[in-house]
Amino acid sequence: MSRKTKSNIEVALIYIFLAFMFIIIAYPLLWTIGMSLNPGQSLYSAKIIPDNWSLVHYKWLLTDPKSDYITWYKNSLVVAVANSFFSVLLTALVAYAFSRYKFVGRKYGLYAFLLLQMFPSLMAMVAIYVMLNMLSLLDSLKGLIIIYVGGQIPFNAWLVKGYFDTIPRELDEAARIDGAGHLGVFFRIMLPLAKPILGVVALFNFMAPFVDFLLPQIILRDPGKYTLAVGLFHFINQQFANNFTRFAAGSILIAIPIAIAYLFSQRFLISGLTSGGTKG
Repeated sequence: MSRKTKSNIEVALIYIFLAFMFIIIAYPLLWTIGMSLNPGQSLYSAKIIPDNWSLVHYKWLLTDPKSDYITWYKNSLVVAVANSFFSVLLTALVAYAFSRYKFVGRKYGLYAFLLLQMFPSLMAMVAIYVMLNMLSLLDSLKGLIIIYVGGQIPFNAWLVKGYFDTIPRELDEAARIDGAGHLGVFFRIMLPLAKPILGVVALFNFMAPFVDFLLPQIILRDPGKYTLAVGLFHFINQQFANNFTRFAAGSILIAIPIAIAYLFSQRFLISGLTSGGTKG
Protein backbone atom coordinates (compact mmCIF):
# COMPACT_ATOMS: atom_id res chain seq x y z
CA MET A 1 0.00 0.00 0.00
CA SER A 2 1.41 3.37 -1.06
CA ARG A 3 1.86 6.23 1.34
CA LYS A 4 -0.73 8.33 -0.51
CA THR A 5 -3.34 5.55 -0.33
CA LYS A 6 -2.68 5.05 3.37
CA SER A 7 -3.03 8.80 3.98
CA ASN A 8 -6.34 8.89 2.08
CA ILE A 9 -7.69 6.00 4.14
CA GLU A 10 -6.71 7.73 7.38
CA VAL A 11 -8.41 10.96 6.27
CA ALA A 12 -11.54 9.04 5.24
CA LEU A 13 -11.69 7.31 8.64
CA ILE A 14 -11.34 10.67 10.40
CA TYR A 15 -14.23 12.11 8.38
CA ILE A 16 -16.37 9.04 9.06
CA PHE A 17 -15.69 9.37 12.79
CA LEU A 18 -16.51 13.11 12.72
CA ALA A 19 -19.73 12.43 10.82
CA PHE A 20 -20.70 9.76 13.35
CA MET A 21 -20.06 12.09 16.27
CA PHE A 22 -22.00 14.88 14.54
CA ILE A 23 -25.03 12.60 14.22
CA ILE A 24 -24.82 11.60 17.88
CA ILE A 25 -24.65 15.26 18.97
CA ALA A 26 -27.06 16.76 16.43
CA TYR A 27 -29.88 14.21 16.64
CA PRO A 28 -30.96 14.98 20.26
CA LEU A 29 -30.57 18.71 19.58
CA LEU A 30 -32.79 18.54 16.48
CA TRP A 31 -35.38 16.55 18.45
CA THR A 32 -35.38 19.18 21.20
CA ILE A 33 -35.81 22.01 18.72
CA GLY A 34 -38.56 20.13 16.87
CA MET A 35 -40.33 19.25 20.10
CA SER A 36 -40.30 22.88 21.22
CA LEU A 37 -42.05 23.87 17.98
CA ASN A 38 -44.83 21.26 18.28
CA PRO A 39 -48.12 22.98 19.17
CA GLY A 40 -49.24 20.21 21.56
CA GLN A 41 -47.79 19.32 24.97
CA SER A 42 -47.53 15.54 24.70
CA LEU A 43 -44.14 13.89 24.35
CA TYR A 44 -45.45 10.94 22.35
CA SER A 45 -47.32 12.96 19.73
CA ALA A 46 -44.38 15.30 19.10
CA LYS A 47 -42.49 15.08 15.82
CA ILE A 48 -38.95 16.05 14.96
CA ILE A 49 -40.35 18.05 12.01
CA PRO A 50 -43.77 19.43 13.12
CA ASP A 51 -46.59 19.54 10.59
CA ASN A 52 -47.76 22.89 11.93
CA TRP A 53 -44.93 24.41 13.88
CA SER A 54 -45.65 27.12 16.42
CA LEU A 55 -43.84 29.42 18.88
CA VAL A 56 -46.67 29.12 21.40
CA HIS A 57 -44.48 27.44 24.04
CA TYR A 58 -41.84 30.17 23.89
CA LYS A 59 -44.57 32.78 24.18
CA TRP A 60 -46.08 30.99 27.18
CA LEU A 61 -42.74 30.75 28.97
CA LEU A 62 -41.91 34.42 28.46
CA THR A 63 -45.31 36.09 28.89
CA ASP A 64 -47.76 33.90 30.80
CA PRO A 65 -48.31 35.00 34.45
CA LYS A 66 -48.42 31.35 35.54
CA SER A 67 -44.89 30.77 34.27
CA ASP A 68 -41.95 31.42 36.60
CA TYR A 69 -39.49 30.95 33.77
CA ILE A 70 -38.36 34.60 33.64
CA THR A 71 -37.70 34.52 37.40
CA TRP A 72 -35.64 31.34 37.04
CA TYR A 73 -33.76 32.92 34.16
CA LYS A 74 -32.91 36.01 36.22
CA ASN A 75 -31.77 33.82 39.13
CA SER A 76 -29.51 31.80 36.85
CA LEU A 77 -28.02 34.93 35.29
CA VAL A 78 -27.34 36.47 38.72
CA VAL A 79 -25.63 33.30 39.95
CA ALA A 80 -23.71 32.85 36.68
CA VAL A 81 -22.37 36.41 36.53
CA ALA A 82 -21.44 36.46 40.23
CA ASN A 83 -19.83 33.03 40.00
CA SER A 84 -17.84 34.02 36.93
CA PHE A 85 -16.60 37.32 38.39
CA PHE A 86 -15.65 36.13 41.87
CA SER A 87 -14.16 32.88 40.58
CA VAL A 88 -11.84 34.78 38.23
CA LEU A 89 -10.81 37.24 40.95
CA LEU A 90 -10.18 34.69 43.73
CA THR A 91 -8.63 32.11 41.41
CA ALA A 92 -6.22 34.68 39.98
CA LEU A 93 -5.16 35.80 43.47
CA VAL A 94 -4.61 32.23 44.68
CA ALA A 95 -2.78 31.21 41.51
CA TYR A 96 -0.59 34.34 41.66
CA ALA A 97 0.46 33.53 45.22
CA PHE A 98 1.37 29.93 44.35
CA SER A 99 3.16 30.95 41.16
CA ARG A 100 5.24 33.87 42.39
CA TYR A 101 5.88 33.39 46.12
CA LYS A 102 7.67 30.87 48.29
CA PHE A 103 5.98 30.18 51.60
CA VAL A 104 5.56 27.42 54.13
CA GLY A 105 3.06 24.84 52.90
CA ARG A 106 3.19 25.92 49.25
CA LYS A 107 4.14 22.45 47.99
CA TYR A 108 1.53 20.68 50.11
CA GLY A 109 -1.08 23.26 49.12
CA LEU A 110 -0.58 22.35 45.47
CA TYR A 111 -0.82 18.66 46.38
CA ALA A 112 -4.06 19.41 48.22
CA PHE A 113 -5.48 21.06 45.08
CA LEU A 114 -4.67 17.93 43.09
CA LEU A 115 -6.12 15.68 45.77
CA LEU A 116 -9.38 17.62 45.98
CA GLN A 117 -9.89 17.21 42.23
CA MET A 118 -9.91 13.42 42.59
CA PHE A 119 -13.10 13.33 44.64
CA PRO A 120 -16.51 14.02 43.09
CA SER A 121 -18.47 16.96 44.48
CA LEU A 122 -21.30 14.57 45.34
CA MET A 123 -19.28 13.35 48.34
CA ALA A 124 -19.43 16.82 49.92
CA MET A 125 -23.17 17.42 49.55
CA VAL A 126 -24.06 16.46 53.13
CA ALA A 127 -21.28 18.63 54.56
CA ILE A 128 -22.32 21.53 52.31
CA TYR A 129 -25.94 21.21 53.42
CA VAL A 130 -24.99 21.17 57.13
CA MET A 131 -22.59 24.11 56.73
CA LEU A 132 -25.13 26.28 54.90
CA ASN A 133 -27.77 25.39 57.47
CA MET A 134 -25.46 26.51 60.28
CA LEU A 135 -24.79 29.79 58.46
CA SER A 136 -28.50 30.35 57.67
CA LEU A 137 -27.71 30.36 53.95
CA LEU A 138 -29.97 27.51 52.89
CA ASP A 139 -32.56 28.41 50.26
CA SER A 140 -30.60 31.48 49.18
CA LEU A 141 -28.74 32.42 46.03
CA LYS A 142 -25.90 33.80 48.18
CA GLY A 143 -25.21 30.36 49.62
CA LEU A 144 -25.29 28.82 46.16
CA ILE A 145 -22.83 31.39 44.82
CA ILE A 146 -20.45 30.85 47.75
CA ILE A 147 -20.39 27.09 47.16
CA TYR A 148 -19.86 27.51 43.42
CA VAL A 149 -17.01 29.97 43.87
CA GLY A 150 -15.26 28.01 46.61
CA GLY A 151 -15.71 24.65 44.92
CA GLN A 152 -14.05 25.77 41.69
CA ILE A 153 -10.88 27.17 43.29
CA PRO A 154 -8.75 23.95 43.36
CA PHE A 155 -9.14 23.14 39.65
CA ASN A 156 -9.09 26.72 38.39
CA ALA A 157 -6.16 27.79 40.57
CA TRP A 158 -4.05 24.88 39.31
CA LEU A 159 -4.93 25.78 35.72
CA VAL A 160 -4.23 29.51 36.10
CA LYS A 161 -1.07 28.85 38.10
CA GLY A 162 0.32 26.89 35.17
CA TYR A 163 -0.35 29.85 32.90
CA PHE A 164 1.22 32.34 35.33
CA ASP A 165 4.35 30.18 35.35
CA THR A 166 4.77 30.85 31.62
CA ILE A 167 4.92 34.64 32.19
CA PRO A 168 8.58 35.72 32.62
CA ARG A 169 9.49 36.83 36.12
CA GLU A 170 11.64 39.56 34.60
CA LEU A 171 8.43 41.51 33.97
CA ASP A 172 7.65 41.44 37.69
CA GLU A 173 11.14 42.64 38.55
CA ALA A 174 10.99 45.45 36.00
CA ALA A 175 7.64 46.61 37.38
CA ARG A 176 8.97 46.61 40.93
CA ILE A 177 11.98 48.67 39.84
CA ASP A 178 9.48 51.21 38.49
CA GLY A 179 7.82 51.34 41.91
CA ALA A 180 4.96 48.86 41.53
CA GLY A 181 3.92 46.92 44.62
CA HIS A 182 2.53 43.41 44.83
CA LEU A 183 -0.98 44.43 43.82
CA GLY A 184 0.41 46.72 41.13
CA VAL A 185 2.27 43.81 39.53
CA PHE A 186 -0.80 41.64 39.84
CA PHE A 187 -3.30 44.06 38.28
CA ARG A 188 -1.04 45.80 35.75
CA ILE A 189 1.20 42.94 34.60
CA MET A 190 -0.23 39.52 35.41
CA LEU A 191 -3.93 40.03 34.73
CA PRO A 192 -3.57 41.69 31.30
CA LEU A 193 -1.13 38.97 30.16
CA ALA A 194 -3.36 36.20 31.55
CA LYS A 195 -6.53 37.22 29.67
CA PRO A 196 -6.69 33.93 27.69
CA ILE A 197 -6.75 31.63 30.71
CA LEU A 198 -8.97 34.00 32.71
CA GLY A 199 -11.40 33.99 29.79
CA VAL A 200 -11.51 30.19 30.00
CA VAL A 201 -12.19 30.30 33.75
CA ALA A 202 -14.88 32.97 33.31
CA LEU A 203 -16.65 30.96 30.60
CA PHE A 204 -16.61 27.65 32.48
CA ASN A 205 -17.90 29.26 35.66
CA PHE A 206 -20.56 31.21 33.78
CA MET A 207 -21.89 28.00 32.23
CA ALA A 208 -22.00 25.96 35.44
CA PRO A 209 -25.17 27.44 37.06
CA PHE A 210 -27.16 26.94 33.84
CA VAL A 211 -26.44 23.23 33.55
CA ASP A 212 -25.96 22.16 37.17
CA PHE A 213 -28.97 20.52 38.79
CA LEU A 214 -27.87 18.58 41.86
CA LEU A 215 -26.42 21.37 44.03
CA PRO A 216 -29.27 23.89 43.49
CA GLN A 217 -31.81 21.12 44.04
CA ILE A 218 -30.32 20.42 47.48
CA ILE A 219 -29.93 24.06 48.53
CA LEU A 220 -32.98 25.81 47.07
CA ARG A 221 -36.55 25.25 48.29
CA ASP A 222 -38.48 28.36 47.31
CA PRO A 223 -39.74 28.14 43.67
CA GLY A 224 -39.04 31.86 43.35
CA LYS A 225 -35.33 31.17 43.90
CA TYR A 226 -34.94 28.21 41.56
CA THR A 227 -32.33 28.25 38.83
CA LEU A 228 -33.32 27.08 35.36
CA ALA A 229 -32.20 23.47 35.76
CA VAL A 230 -34.18 23.00 38.98
CA GLY A 231 -37.18 24.95 37.76
CA LEU A 232 -37.50 22.99 34.52
CA PHE A 233 -37.13 19.71 36.41
CA HIS A 234 -40.05 20.55 38.71
CA PHE A 235 -41.90 21.80 35.66
CA ILE A 236 -42.23 18.23 34.33
CA ASN A 237 -41.97 16.40 37.66
CA GLN A 238 -45.31 17.63 38.97
CA GLN A 239 -48.10 15.09 39.28
CA PHE A 240 -50.06 14.71 36.03
CA ALA A 241 -47.72 17.23 34.38
CA ASN A 242 -47.53 17.07 30.60
CA ASN A 243 -45.18 19.92 29.80
CA PHE A 244 -42.47 18.21 27.78
CA THR A 245 -42.76 20.52 24.76
CA ARG A 246 -42.60 23.55 27.04
CA PHE A 247 -39.63 21.92 28.78
CA ALA A 248 -37.92 21.61 25.38
CA ALA A 249 -38.58 25.28 24.61
CA GLY A 250 -37.12 26.28 27.98
CA SER A 251 -34.05 24.12 27.35
CA ILE A 252 -33.41 25.80 24.01
CA LEU A 253 -33.56 29.26 25.59
CA ILE A 254 -30.89 28.22 28.11
CA ALA A 255 -28.40 27.98 25.27
CA ILE A 256 -28.69 31.70 24.39
CA PRO A 257 -26.53 33.25 27.19
CA ILE A 258 -24.05 30.37 26.98
CA ALA A 259 -23.69 30.82 23.22
CA ILE A 260 -23.21 34.59 23.64
CA ALA A 261 -20.56 34.06 26.33
CA TYR A 262 -18.81 31.50 24.14
CA LEU A 263 -18.76 33.83 21.12
CA PHE A 264 -17.17 36.61 23.16
CA SER A 265 -14.54 34.35 24.76
CA GLN A 266 -13.79 31.76 22.06
CA ARG A 267 -10.57 33.51 21.00
CA PHE A 268 -9.21 32.90 24.50
CA LEU A 269 -10.16 29.23 24.78
CA ILE A 270 -7.48 27.47 22.74
CA SER A 271 -4.54 29.66 23.75
CA GLY A 272 -5.65 29.67 27.37
CA LEU A 273 -6.08 25.91 27.72
CA THR A 274 -2.90 24.98 25.83
CA SER A 275 -0.66 27.53 27.57
CA GLY A 276 -2.12 26.73 30.97
CA GLY A 277 -1.01 23.12 30.68
CA THR A 278 2.61 23.74 29.67
CA LYS A 279 3.98 24.23 33.17
CA GLY A 280 3.02 23.05 36.60
